[in-house]
This record gives sequence, structure tokens and C-alpha cells, in this order.
Amino acid sequence: MSDKFAVFLCLLGGFCFISWKHSLIGVTDALKLAGRGIIFLGICTWLIYMLPRLKSFFFPVCQELPESPLQESDRLRQEEARRIQQHQHNDKMSDYSERVLKPRQSSLLQQKVERHYSMTGESWRLTQGFPVGGEEDPGCRAVDEDESANQGARRRRTLLQTVTPDPTRTPAPKQKKVIVLPDEPPEDAEGVVRIALRCPSRRTIQRRFLKTWSSTLLLDWMLKSGYPPALYTLCSSFPRETLRTAEGLSLEEAGVLTHTLLHVEENEPALT
Repeated sequence: MSDKFAVFLCLLGGFCFISWKHSLIGVTDALKLAGRGIIFLGICTWLIYMLPRLKSFFFPVCQELPESPLQESDRLRQEEARRIQQHQHNDKMSDYSERVLKPRQSSLLQQKVERHYSMTGESWRLTQGFPVGGEEDPGCRAVDEDESANQGARRRRTLLQTVTPDPTRTPAPKQKKVIVLPDEPPEDAEGVVRIALRCPSRRTIQRRFLKTWSSTLLLDWMLKSGYPPALYTLCSSFPRETLRTAEGLSLEEAGVLTHTLLHVEENEPALT
């Protein structure tokens, strides 16, 4: 490579010298011409040197190395271990769902159904009743084979009424509770606090109370707003805890010292 380069330089120098001898240019112009030739030669040399590297940089050739048998066995062993761990996790999740989640969901669903029927007055739906077409009581079987189906049903109904008569109960009249809240004290009165209730419907209501008043007034206020204390409870904002309410407990003793925001939350059904 160096020999060829030296020969090329000699030819280039001879060409420049001959061109200078047969031309009318001076020494300064000849030096400029030689300098330009050397610069051009350097640029060509740099391009020849950089072209393969630029090609490999912009168009890399990825050559995958063949895996050795040891690496292949390690990879297969890792995949098998991951597959076994995944199966174990799936088995644990299925077992937890069968033993814990499904019984808990069925219990909550049963409680909601019982609560719904008890509130709608259809508690008879929760009883098993008498199976249609099942085995009847021997005392209710027809003794006469010639009687019709209607006569047999009437006779069995009469027999059941005579054996187990329904006691006549006079329902006691329900006394509706009348909620009367005291008037709001003025804002500049001593011991006045403003309490806001954040309802589940995102509605916020406000009212002024005295700290010496009973804490049960909050429950009456919540009931008057449409949220019965049997189904809902009052919770403080921070820390999130249930507000203590009792007949002889004042608002100050319950923890209401300044203007307070309380949340109306639905009671969690107890798991049996």
C-alpha cells in the first residue's frame, strides 16, 4: 500500500511539474495549484478511509452467535422453572377463590337478598314452602277416590286450618318518630361550630350547632336528610374513623371542636 502511494505521489508531482513548465503561470500560482492538489488528494484519501466505516455504522450487519449446548440447556431449564411457578401461582389463586372469595361473595349476596325482601315486605320468599308434586302429609291424603281434585284440595285446606289455626294478631300501630331539630344559633354565639355532611349522592349540606348540644342531634339530622342511622354512619375526614355518638355525649366530647366536615357512609354488612 505504501509503495503504491509513493508511486502515485511521484506521478502527481511529475504531472504538476510538467504542467508548470509548459504553462505561463508563475511560482506562486504553481504553489497554489500544488496545494489545491494536495488538499484534493487528502479529501479523497479521507473519503476512501471513511466510506467502509460509515457503511458499517448506518447499515450494521447483525450476526447471531450460535448458542452452545450449555446455554440452550440453561434456557430450557429456566423456561421450565417459570412454567412450574406460573402453574403454582394459578393453583394458589384458584384455591383462594374457591375457599375465601366465593363463600364471601355468596354470603354478602344472601344478606343483600334477605335485606331487600325484609324491606319490601316479601319475607315469604325466603322460606322453602311446600314442594309442588312432593310427598304429602299422610293426614292430608284423599280418603275418597271418587272425589275431584278441587274437593280434595278444599278438604286438605280445611284440615290444615283446623289442625294449625292461625292466631289472630292485631298489629300494633307504628308510632312515627317526629324529628325536631333546634334552631340554628347565631354565628357570633359562643361555642358555635359549623358542621357539613357529605352525602353519598355528592350533595353537601351545612348547619350550625352548639358544642354543648347532644351528639345524637347529628343522627337526627342525618335521618331527616334521608339517611337512616340503621343503614348509614358518620365518619370524620382525617383520620378516617367513625364518629362516636351517644345520648349523654356532647359534640365537644365526641371530638367536634371546630368547623368540621363529616362523611355519610353506608354500613358494611357483618359477615356471619
